[in-house]
Amino acid sequence: MMASVNLDQVQIGENKYISKKALLSNLKTYNLYYRGEALQLRHREEEGELIIEGLLNIFWGLRRPIRLQMQDGKEPIKPAPFLSGRYANTAESEKQRKKLVPPTIEVTEPADQSEQGTETAGETGEEEESAHLQRTRSDVSGRRLGGRTALGNQRRIRRHRCSFNGHYYNHKTAVFTPAFGSVTNVRINSSMTTAQVLRVLLNKFKIENSPEDFSLFLLHTSGERVQLKRGDHPLSIRVLQGPCEQVSKIFLMEVDQVEEVTYDVAQYIKLEIPVLQSFIDKLMEEELREMEKLKQRYSDLRSMIQMHMKRLADKAVC
Repeated sequence: MMASVNLDQVQIGENKYISKKALLSNLKTYNLYYRGEALQLRHREEEGELIIEGLLNIFWGLRRPIRLQMQDGKEPIKPAPFLSGRYANTAESEKQRKKLVPPTIEVTEPADQSEQGTETAGETGEEEESAHLQRTRSDVSGRRLGGRTALGNQRRIRRHRCSFNGHYYNHKTAVFTPAFGSVTNVRINSSMTTAQVLRVLLNKFKIENSPEDFSLFLLHTSGERVQLKRGDHPLSIRVLQGPCEQVSKIFLMEVDQVEEVTYDVAQYIKLEIPVLQSFIDKLMEEELREMEKLKQRYSDLRSMIQMHMKRLADKAVC
């Protein structure tokens, strides 16, 4: 009998359970809300246990900067060999220049000897111009080598795996604070706890900060703020809260920077100051009334005790 009861219950936190039927009903509503979108969830059963899996939206609510890892543990890609500018005047670079020089074109001399001097002068000018063009071509080849150098530098920079939402950061910009309210998502399942979800999220963006510094908070539009315990199951809680993120959202926040706000306190947060002041005045009046009642009660008790003590004293005298 106990085993059948356990199979009908789904754990959503430490010593927290809900019926499988109720969770499946909320899951149906959740998937209808996100019909045709990537946030739809799938479910299956493993050895009688209900497992829900899919993407969970988590909003950034950090107040302090986070640090990204400069390396992701992958083997860096070695750039192709290239010639730097300081080797431009060596023998090897000279050979490369000679290979790039186009072949010279020979011009046959005309039969008229009278124009030989003019042709010779023209040919000399063409040879000088050709030589000049050859030197220009070699300079261009040097520029190409310089372009390869710049490309190699870009490849070396890209070896640093510092990405956040598709952007790459170097060591100067690897410490930053995500925009408050910006959203990301992680693929998890309903059996994962808050601590496990935090590790998955930090590992996704290669964040060096310790998972112990953060926690997940459930924020409602009413102002209520509830911290998820380490043993809670965020995906199941998200399904139970409903799919609409205008009503409630899951935020990643620092543990020591945020305090929980109960529902009783949250319902007064968005009221105007004069309204809140009137509530305080009424509470003070009620407090004074209760104090007067309590004083009168103890005064009556004191009088009764004194009367009884007086009677006992009179009997003793008699």
